[in-house]
Amino acid sequence: MQLALLGIAIGANALSALAGGGAGLVQLPALILLGLPFAMALATHKVASVALGIGATGRHWRASTLDLKRSALVLGAGLPGVYVGASMVLALPDQAATTSLGLLTLGLGFYSARKPDLGTTDQPRPLTAPTIAVGACGLFLIGILNGSLTSGTGLFVTLWLVRWVGLSYARAVAHTLVLVGLGWNGTGALVLGLSGEIRWDWLPALVVGSLIGGFLGAHYSLVKGSRLVKQAFEILALLMGGSLLIRSL
Repeated sequence: MQLALLGIAIGANALSALAGGGAGLVQLPALILLGLPFAMALATHKVASVALGIGATGRHWRASTLDLKRSALVLGAGLPGVYVGASMVLALPDQAATTSLGLLTLGLGFYSARKPDLGTTDQPRPLTAPTIAVGACGLFLIGILNGSLTSGTGLFVTLWLVRWVGLSYARAVAHTLVLVGLGWNGTGALVLGLSGEIRWDWLPALVVGSLIGGFLGAHYSLVKGSRLVKQAFEILALLMGGSLLIRSL
């Protein structure tokens, strides 16, 4: 069981670190299939996913790919949404939430695939008042999804940073992995850990796998550049969106 958990965590988090989100789309269903009830699987995944942010941070921090002002926007606007979402998660109908998330994730993949040049270059939008206001609203809503649905919402943050903020896919992924992995998921883990159960004996393998996978995925995203990251993002969004729809049926 521990070896299976380690393999799942390495694979899920390496893909997530390369594509800019989606670890929960692989890891959370796997924990449920291995026998955990939804609430326990969600809380356990959230705690383990913080390690993804730690693993990716070590690689991206050395490469100096983070922008402090835009990082502050992601944390300041997103964390309140994460708290709201994590507080209301147990009241959401699981099937309806899974179907909605699947459709949204498919939409992200199709949207990015139809725009070949989207996110291939780094063209940050000036941080004017309208840019900050709209960006903050978008991040707050994604934060609610992150806290309540957990699976794949890092992909939403990545595409929002590319489309609205103007970052390349490579830099957007760096911000998503570090800020969502540590800040958002850490907040969600704290809220869910205080209100729900955590399968503590499964965490060591999941945490080690998340650290390894996060570092490997972040390394290849920096080495290979934005075009490979964009392709990985689109493939994972389409595959995981389809799997969520199948699961909801």
